[in-house]
Amino acid sequence: MPHWKTWLFSAIGIAEAQVDTIKRRIDDRWGNEPLLITAYDGFGTPARLTLTGRVLEAPELRPPAADDSVWRNLANMYRRFESDEIPGACVRASFSGANYDAQADKEGFFTVELTPPEPLPANQLWHTIALELLTPPAPANGHVQTTGRVLVPPPAARFGIISDIDDTVIRTNATSLIGTVRSTLLANAYTRLPFPGVAAFYRALHGAGTNPLFYVSSSPWNIYDMLSATFALQGIPAGPLMLRNWGFEGRFELAFRHHDHKFAALARILETYPQLPFILIGDSGQEDPEIYREVVQRFPGRILTTYIRNVTPASATRTAAIQALARELQAQGNTLLLIDDTLGAARHAQTMGWISAADLGEVAVAINKGNP
Repeated sequence: MPHWKTWLFSAIGIAEAQVDTIKRRIDDRWGNEPLLITAYDGFGTPARLTLTGRVLEAPELRPPAADDSVWRNLANMYRRFESDEIPGACVRASFSGANYDAQADKEGFFTVELTPPEPLPANQLWHTIALELLTPPAPANGHVQTTGRVLVPPPAARFGIISDIDDTVIRTNATSLIGTVRSTLLANAYTRLPFPGVAAFYRALHGAGTNPLFYVSSSPWNIYDMLSATFALQGIPAGPLMLRNWGFEGRFELAFRHHDHKFAALARILETYPQLPFILIGDSGQEDPEIYREVVQRFPGRILTTYIRNVTPASATRTAAIQALARELQAQGNTLLLIDDTLGAARHAQTMGWISAADLGEVAVAINKGNP
């Protein structure tokens, strides 16, 4: 992620922290907004399920619409960052008749790790966990509860897919300040558009709902709902989104650890499923090629291939660097492909037997029509 983009989100996080401080003082005197539990899709194995979420005091977001103005989108974005975390909140997770309690940290984040009390259904990809807020009390809205989902790859899974989001799935112009502001802060789930053919390609890789997808990004957790809604609207298969916390209260240096966050997320996924090979998908505009090379070398024999979307074709220096990296990996028995569009990746995947000829045709049709 370019440093100016990282700084932008960090500055928003710092402003959020300052607003939180003022709001808490006002709330202590005049009352509270409704509390809510935000559950983020988790992942696990038949032996252990892991789910992360956050307890917040947050204003209600206005549902997005295709014709929303940039001002309404900006107002919704403000509300996402204006929410207050509830440190120390206690959340109860219930699954298959068993209860598990978790306490939120100072940023309101909590993690539930539980062992299923009975075997999971063998061919079910997603498993639902009930969540309820035990403390603190929520006088503004009473009993607070929700549900979360945990992905468990079924035995029929052939491989998994780990994908970047910005400029890999969704066109965000991450190399341009103006483009990023327009696509992130001034857009919504209807107007954040994927590259043509991405949804069709990811559905093909997903198979009959058996091959799991994971999405790793340095975007803040505050836009989780917008990303999830975008995927659903555009027909992109759901998968755990591994984002970042940007509420750093002025500690700018933490906001620049894009590499550390992304590598740690990739390693966690690969370590959770030691028997499952993976396809990595990213773009040339960030550090994806370099991070993915490190993953390939750290986990030998685990990566089937790496697809890098070329979003910097005008940069001969960047292209040469990635091509050199690809030759380095090829000498080690691995493949990294720098592709111009989704069809290039789909063609390679079809030759490898990861998607069918019919799937390739659907990707081609989607691209020709300009559809996801």
